[in-house]
Amino acid sequence: MMLAFDPIHAVALAAVAAVATAGLIWLLKPMLQRYALARPNARSSHTIPTPQGGGIAVVIAIAAVIAVFAWQGVPAFREPWVLSVLTGLGALAVAGVIDDIKPLPVLPRLALQLGVASLLVMTLPIEKRLLAMIPAELENVLLVLALVWFINLTNFMDGIDGMTVAEVVPIGVTLAVLGLFGFVPVLTGLLPVVLALTGAMIGFAPFNRHVAKLFLGDVGSLPIGALTGWLLIVLAGAGHVHAALILPLYYVADATITLFRRWQRGERLSEAHRSHFYQHAVQRGFSAPAVTGRVLVLNTGLGVLALISIVTRQPVVAHLCVVLASAATLAVLWEFEKGRPA
Repeated sequence: MMLAFDPIHAVALAAVAAVATAGLIWLLKPMLQRYALARPNARSSHTIPTPQGGGIAVVIAIAAVIAVFAWQGVPAFREPWVLSVLTGLGALAVAGVIDDIKPLPVLPRLALQLGVASLLVMTLPIEKRLLAMIPAELENVLLVLALVWFINLTNFMDGIDGMTVAEVVPIGVTLAVLGLFGFVPVLTGLLPVVLALTGAMIGFAPFNRHVAKLFLGDVGSLPIGALTGWLLIVLAGAGHVHAALILPLYYVADATITLFRRWQRGERLSEAHRSHFYQHAVQRGFSAPAVTGRVLVLNTGLGVLALISIVTRQPVVAHLCVVLASAATLAVLWEFEKGRPA
């Protein structure tokens, strides 16, 4: 069975993933309501008890799509990455379920993430080196650490209604366009994964829109962060480092700057907090939809810049796209930091 997609089939697969996710959520929600209720506390952004763990439906839908294409014998799905991705998603989801019910200690959680990230990096479906000027072993270590950071920052940033949807869907759509029209051949082979991720997040979106009736939980944010980060590494490894940096720039900037500030203040970095830029925005007058709306618009723009950086095939243009993306991201962070004028 050869992998051949046109826009209609691509939309159809994403729609199937969306419907499957929504259906699973409808079936699982009573159980989540009973066993995985997130109650408000001093660090919460919600004010009423809300079930969490909706990400389990997202992960199941994605895993099912990957398993079906592997079972059908699609060439790209005969590679070692298939088992690694399924194993990694499953391990992080199980750990997330446990963490959603009773928080896990930091060290075991970090050890699992390092193991999953190592497995994913070792089975990347690319041969090209990202950092040819350093030894391959060191490059792999840096990629593992970067992926672990991306897993965690996705978890950190999933703090208000609709935020992770506003981040992941634009990235997924951009990667789907790159693969669908052949701009990045390796993504053409991974289209079912990209479409499943994008469609599943769209299926989750109605339950997570403000005021959210359901949260992703760690069972969702950890595997979604791992898969999204892995796809971005694939993009970078295909020779499109600029685009791979541009696409997640808002999440990376907000989380990294916040972590640095907390470190400067001597705060305990593993402790939950409400000091991200998007959280400051809500505390300083913005509504949650206003914040996620701005993030969605920004990420859509970042997707366009990422596409331009690849399609034009001009290094100068790619550099300019990174500069414009950085400026746009900093402008949004600055607006969030100031808050809405009284």
